[in-house]
Amino acid sequence: MTEPDSNDAETNGDPQKAIDAQGDRRREELDDRIFEHGAGDEQEGIPFVGAGPGDPRLLTVAGKELLADADLVVHAGSLVNSELLDAYCGHAELVNSVGKDLEELIPLMRDAYEEGRNVVRLHSGDPAIYGAALEQMDALEHEGVPTYFVPGVTSAFAASATLRTQLTLNEVSNHVAFTRPQGKTLSPEEDHVSDFVEMGDVTTCIYLGTHAVRDTMDRLLEDGHDPETPVAVVYHASWPDEDVIIGSVGDIADKVEEAGYRASALVVIGDAVTGAGYERSYLYGDWANRGSSSSETTSEPEASDD
Repeated sequence: MTEPDSNDAETNGDPQKAIDAQGDRRREELDDRIFEHGAGDEQEGIPFVGAGPGDPRLLTVAGKELLADADLVVHAGSLVNSELLDAYCGHAELVNSVGKDLEELIPLMRDAYEEGRNVVRLHSGDPAIYGAALEQMDALEHEGVPTYFVPGVTSAFAASATLRTQLTLNEVSNHVAFTRPQGKTLSPEEDHVSDFVEMGDVTTCIYLGTHAVRDTMDRLLEDGHDPETPVAVVYHASWPDEDVIIGSVGDIADKVEEAGYRASALVVIGDAVTGAGYERSYLYGDWANRGSSSSETTSEPEASDD
């Protein structure tokens, strides 16, 4: 499946039918472009660019270059820092995607691309994490417009940097879970926050869940989890108004409600929040230097075990 689909009478103008058709194609065969391009390659089509967590300096070099050449930037509204738009998109036409459905967005981007304009779809964070990017891409591909991902820095990584800790730490956290709490788009059966916390060695990063902090913590307490389990809530990670609230499963809800935050914050649960109690890794110890003599110069290990 090298070339994207072209218009057909059955799906033309109907994004949902186009998405369904592309899904059927995915089941039948892989896209040849998977084997032809890497994530950093310049490619044909409309790039879906991750704007990063907020700070304009955390935009990738690839994203900055694409925005510099853009004629039209369709962006994720207030989720993208206006400072970033001012710094890198001031020369382009800007369209806020908030409040627009696929039936409006797809023709907008398709027509601009077919007119020969450089179009960039700018998502917050990384478009692969709760970005609803693929449905737009599939609808565009079905109409003959090629698309591709350009990764961005997701808010969990900005939060980790702010907290001055790692999301994985030897003997503390071997895994990281990106999740969201139950609500309109996630049933109670699909909510696995308690399962992740129960594992003990998982750092749980909750997206799109600031409004549900109390409900989430109450469920954790009802499930018997330790109320002293560390929790951090990082509001607007890397933005100028960034705020950090540190607490525990037992008290973080009160602290968040007192601060008045209902959105735009990442919730991190687990011992990695404080970074306490980790063990020295094998990476820079005797294990890494085994087999070398004292007269030899030891090169840097290639990969970490934690």
